Amino acid sequence: MSDGVFLAILLAALMNAVWNSAIKIGGDKVAVMALTTLIGSGISLVALPFIGVFASTDWLLLALSIGIHTVYHFALPIAYQHGDLGHVYPIARGGAPLLVTLAAASVVGELPSPGEIAGVLCLSIGVLAFAFQHRAQGGAHRGTLYAMAISLLIASYTVVDALGARRSESALGFAVLLTIGDGIATALIVLWWRGRAAFLVDRRTLSMSAIAGTMQIGAYWIAVWALAQAPMATVSALRESSVLFVALISTYLLKEKLGKHRIACTVLIFAGILLVKLRL
Repeated sequence: MSDGVFLAILLAALMNAVWNSAIKIGGDKVAVMALTTLIGSGISLVALPFIGVFASTDWLLLALSIGIHTVYHFALPIAYQHGDLGHVYPIARGGAPLLVTLAAASVVGELPSPGEIAGVLCLSIGVLAFAFQHRAQGGAHRGTLYAMAISLLIASYTVVDALGARRSESALGFAVLLTIGDGIATALIVLWWRGRAAFLVDRRTLSMSAIAGTMQIGAYWIAVWALAQAPMATVSALRESSVLFVALISTYLLKEKLGKHRIACTVLIFAGILLVKLRL
């Protein structure tokens, strides 16, 4: 993995943390998600003439990816309705790299080195450990179950996105078409479900959704491009370092306590990042 790809994935992780936090902070989380993805689709449509549509795009994998991403767009805000950001997000993101590593090995024969396996394990354990400080209580256990389902969705779309990007002429073209499709699909379902009233929000929510939409498509474009350049397991693991940024956002924006537990998790994640980068 080149330094450029490595740094790009970490940038995508930061963007991912920002837009997830915006969904959690927003009032009607389903409406915020719909606006976020719709704004992202609008930006993608503006970019499409510069990217182009390629005949060799794997349309079947593109359609499958749009479907998985759309389900994810509804599962995520529902999970945030039943659990804290600091509990749901680490569970949702922490399990995905392990699932992606197994899928990559069995589907495309990507066998990571011992050092990479150790790095993925460190990252996943460090990310998952963040959730231990936010134990689910009562009805919040539903948030945990949703987070586990989201982890499976993340792993699924990561593998499908990687295959689609690699089999298409342009990985970036695949990513742009993906963000157009899933945003429109999400918005249409919300329109059918909630009606036009779901999109009638105040200026603060609209501004938050615009920022989140920009961060979301940036994170997706970078991630899909990186999946065409580097092994799925390492890309997935590095992307989940976004939990570090969520921890900072939770601490300074949501006023959640930063203690020894979070510091220990951070050290473990940094160790995982180092092992993945060094590819020992």
